[in-house]
Amino acid sequence: MSKVIFLMPSREYTLDGIRSALGLAVENMYAFGCVMYNDLTDVACSDKDMKEYHMENVEWLRDMEGDCFTLPECNATNFGLTQMTLEELGQKMRDMEYIIPYGIMRADKS
Repeated sequence: MSKVIFLMPSREYTLDGIRSALGLAVENMYAFGCVMYNDLTDVACSDKDMKEYHMENVEWLRDMEGDCFTLPECNATNFGLTQMTLEELGQKMRDMEYIIPYGIMRADKS
């Protein structure tokens, strides 16, 4: 089975990236996600049901031998994502067959 990791630098696409990793896990791939820079508190906590929905997706991903990592510690504390350093992420990426940068970071056009 193939190993794939989603690198999610953009806050707007993080939760969608987790669902995409879960979709690949269902298709018999070892799928992982990594929240790069963002605190998900204001994205996922605006609605309690939505927070539970996304945490359930992370648990399903783990049940299928994948995981969701985070560089910011606040996501590990608030959502139970697996804390990882940048160096550990680099080592993990060496084990992957596919690395997918998910979501584009764009400067505000305001």
